[in-house]
Amino acid sequence: MTTPPPQGNPFAQGQPQAPQQPQGQNPYAQGQPGFPQQAGQPGFPPPGAPYAPVPPQPARRRPSFKTIKNIVIAVIVVAVAVGGFIASRDDADQAGAGDCLKSASSSSDRMEVVDCSSADAEAKVIEKIKGHHTQFTAESACSKVEGATGFYAETGDGEEFLLCLTNV
Repeated sequence: MTTPPPQGNPFAQGQPQAPQQPQGQNPYAQGQPGFPQQAGQPGFPPPGAPYAPVPPQPARRRPSFKTIKNIVIAVIVVAVAVGGFIASRDDADQAGAGDCLKSASSSSDRMEVVDCSSADAEAKVIEKIKGHHTQFTAESACSKVEGATGFYAETGDGEEFLLCLTNV
């Protein structure tokens, strides 16, 4: 007759088995020999408490200087981009028939859109023609537009166009 295999680990043959706890008893119950009562000590619930204590919340971390610096730089970049966009809305590339223009500055050949009732208005757009134009082709194209006395051509960077103008 053979002996039945040991309970638990089948490979533990020939080794002493650990004493087993009788069924139905809580091995973690208070009052076990070798485990003194822990009531009244920090981190242990008082006897009869239904729940464990809630650990304190960790202190909130303050944002580092580097994080604050990066946020400030990002805000400045966005502000400059928005400012540039708003400033460029008055450029000649936004002009259409019926808009009035003035020279942006004495050192620049750029034009800006202004209100036609403004004293700054120098010329009125009669027609806008898209595409690349040289001095000769611009004069030729605007000479065919009735009432045109001058022109403004934008070439190079971005959109290329020709504005046929008349005096205000």
